[in-house]
Amino acid sequence: MTGLFDLTGKVAIVTGSSRGIGRAIAEALAEHGARVVISSRKQDACEAVAASINQRHGEGRAIAIAASIADKAALQHLADETAARFGQIDILVCNAASNPYYGPMAGISDEQFRKILDNNVIANHWLIAMVAPAMLEREEGSIIIVSSIGGLTSSTVIGAYNVSKAADFQLARNLAAEFGPKKVRVNCIAPGLVRTDFARALWENPDTLKAVTRGTPLRRIGEPEEIAGAAVYLASPASSFMTGQVMVVDGGSTIGVGL
Repeated sequence: MTGLFDLTGKVAIVTGSSRGIGRAIAEALAEHGARVVISSRKQDACEAVAASINQRHGEGRAIAIAASIADKAALQHLADETAARFGQIDILVCNAASNPYYGPMAGISDEQFRKILDNNVIANHWLIAMVAPAMLEREEGSIIIVSSIGGLTSSTVIGAYNVSKAADFQLARNLAAEFGPKKVRVNCIAPGLVRTDFARALWENPDTLKAVTRGTPLRRIGEPEEIAGAAVYLASPASSFMTGQVMVVDGGSTIGVGL
């Protein structure tokens, strides 16, 4: 482990970390020395991931605190309990998101659209507002929002989700400007299509998978572990001069394949 990526002594909260990209990020942060808080809706799923990390890295490296991103009080408990048990929060990874609708935007209900915006944008704003004050007081911290290349492109089936992910880019830019003078950084990761349960409706469809991979230089979709390195970079001293930015990790799909 080099000093650039050393997270020894740091404390990280990762939302949506009982599976998929969130779990891969939590495991990678722990691998680089951080103590991690595993959080998702179900406590038992969180405890299973925390136990796995502790088995590899020693007892106390991970704890489980369930919280639904739709529940502001639960997010406050997540922030408060982490600070009580680990002392402080150095890294926040807002990874959890939802997408209850698949289809053209003309068919989405108001309730579904509001849920997407509430869970994918406003919940991030809530949790950051809960965690950031202590970071700003110490003049140190890294906040990472896991967005999507959907915020950079278009879609005929996940349009509202893409709207929310574009909003996350602007949330990071605004907060980076506000927090920068106090040395707290805010950045986004924009994954392409990754083999997770969350994105199953896309990659399990042979036609969609073929269309995506045909226009991707690497000719495949990603795996959760391939997003984790970007989070380690953004959490670590290696990215100390980077804030308000979007790291695209998509196998090249946003550049396409020219003739």
